Amino acid sequence: MKLLLLVFLVTSFGVHAQQQMMFGDTSRKGAPFSKDPHVISFENRYLMYFSIPPFADESNPIKGWNIGIAESFDLVKWEKIGEINPEGDYEKKGLCAPAALVIEGKVHLFYQTYGNGRNDAICHAVSLDGISFKRNETNPIFKPTGDWNCGRAIDAEVVRFKDKYLLYFATRDPDYVIQMQGVAAAPLNTSFNREDWKQVVDYPIMIPEFDWEKKCVEGASVIQRGDELFMFYAGAYNNEPQQVGVAKSMDGILWEKLSEKPFLSNGKPGDWNTSESGHPHIFKDSDGKTYLFFQGNNDNGKTWFLSNVEVFWDENGPYLK
Repeated sequence: MKLLLLVFLVTSFGVHAQQQMMFGDTSRKGAPFSKDPHVISFENRYLMYFSIPPFADESNPIKGWNIGIAESFDLVKWEKIGEINPEGDYEKKGLCAPAALVIEGKVHLFYQTYGNGRNDAICHAVSLDGISFKRNETNPIFKPTGDWNCGRAIDAEVVRFKDKYLLYFATRDPDYVIQMQGVAAAPLNTSFNREDWKQVVDYPIMIPEFDWEKKCVEGASVIQRGDELFMFYAGAYNNEPQQVGVAKSMDGILWEKLSEKPFLSNGKPGDWNTSESGHPHIFKDSDGKTYLFFQGNNDNGKTWFLSNVEVFWDENGPYLK
């Protein structure tokens, strides 16, 4: 009996290890189209928040980019269970690029407005069930200041680090050409209201430097390992191809890129992600394993799928098998 059980377990886990997540929401365009994944563990299942495009049917009263919600029990198979649609004047053109934190049994969602150009900004909402969200009354809660940027903030990522919360965001230079990373901070007792966020430095904390990054670094996702922070970020704009890099930091402000080459590249010709592997999210499961979620396609953006790959760690940082 013990031998049969062992064989069953080995076989079952072997099958699971060979499965690949491949998720695409077809509700908006009739074809798979999902971007910007962010995953949490909440109430005995996984929830994934992601961007979904405007409806192909322009007569639909729900406008612009919105946020989809899917659930899973194994990080491989996902089922859509909800949407977050625009509320209020500041969201009427759309909202997307979600990031979530679970704090004391509540899901705090950070996201951006979309369709307002230089006026797009970061917003906040909170939920008891991970599906229905109440907006922060001070929304939008953050947009950058200073003559080094265009005033826009997108691609929010919020992490707790030491005595504060850090908000990472992407913005562009004043000429609206170069995408860069910035950072703001709020105290641990924050309600995440607008008045709590203070821009940490008056300059970008990361800019594109390597050939593969072209004119863009965006989509930061940050995880703490010991006393260090590791940032998985997207280099280059969509389908140039966008690929994933990694940097590390001791203070969350000064970042050192770990390689001049991508950590996760786009696929080879014929692969599902030939056009890009982009907009990463690093997720740590309750068992300590980490998974890199990302978006990709092989048709220059006519479709978009979400997938993941397990990330391993050694003394030098993260690596892929």
